[in-house]
Amino acid sequence: MNEIAILGNGRVGGNMAAALTRAGHQVTVADRAQGAAAARTAQIVFNATPGSGSLERLAALREELRGKILVDVSNTTTDGPDGLPADLLYPGSSLAEQLQETLPETRVVKTLNTMLFSVMTAPATLTQPPTAFLSGEDPQAKQTVHELLTDLGWRKEWITDLGGIQTARATEAAILFVPHVIRSSGFAPFALSIAR
Repeated sequence: MNEIAILGNGRVGGNMAAALTRAGHQVTVADRAQGAAAARTAQIVFNATPGSGSLERLAALREELRGKILVDVSNTTTDGPDGLPADLLYPGSSLAEQLQETLPETRVVKTLNTMLFSVMTAPATLTQPPTAFLSGEDPQAKQTVHELLTDLGWRKEWITDLGGIQTARATEAAILFVPHVIRSSGFAPFALSIAR
């Protein structure tokens, strides 16, 4: 059992909190006002805040996040007129890299950002196996997150470690698929998958 804080209480954060609680973890969901207290007592912190404000919000928690694992599941984009992602906020970089640079004593792991939020905690509901990618500098932190993913129903063969935090550029760029997929197929659960 881990003590986990989830920053962000929207659809992503709420869904993640329910699933991790069912898996036996002690979970606290925190809005902006409660973030510091929740991060201070947790071993693992999930960033499920809207990506455009994540860097500023988490930078303010530098002390609380020192030595912790920060699991970043957010994407950072500017939205088009229809409210769907239109472009990346950090072209040539990624939110995960910005977080790791800003929080050098925090172990950032990027994952679960290449799928609709409902798939994060129910991967077996898709007709084909999805892929969860891991990006991060700390092997032990990635192993811990790997174990959390298995608690959420991810099979070992569905999880791919891409390497260092810079590889998050690729998975974050995948968000640009989303508006086109939604326009062509509707708002139905989907995820990227590596077929072998």
